[in-house]
Amino acid sequence: MNIYISNLADEVNEQDLRDVFEVFGQVEFVNILKDRFSDKSRGFGFLVMLSEDNAHKAIKEANGTDLRGTAIRVNEAYPRPSGSLRRGGSTGGGRGGGRGGRRSY
Repeated sequence: MNIYISNLADEVNEQDLRDVFEVFGQVEFVNILKDRFSDKSRGFGFLVMLSEDNAHKAIKEANGTDLRGTAIRVNEAYPRPSGSLRRGGSTGGGRGGGRGGRRSY
């Protein structure tokens, strides 16, 4: 099961998250997202636990716990809806945003 963890302190690393969640069961994968230019943490990450029961327990019990000085938020991660905008994407339209309501043909 995929788990989303947010409100991570800058100094939290993937091993820190693994240590917190392995108390609840086997952790298959951990990833903290980082800024591509500065390589600093973006303050959130994901992990995968093999057992769904253990994952639910981890979500319930780890949510709000202190990790390096901040209370982390833990939720089930859901897939991004199809057709959702990605970073840098367009909001569509393309028909002249500020033309005062005039139609362009």
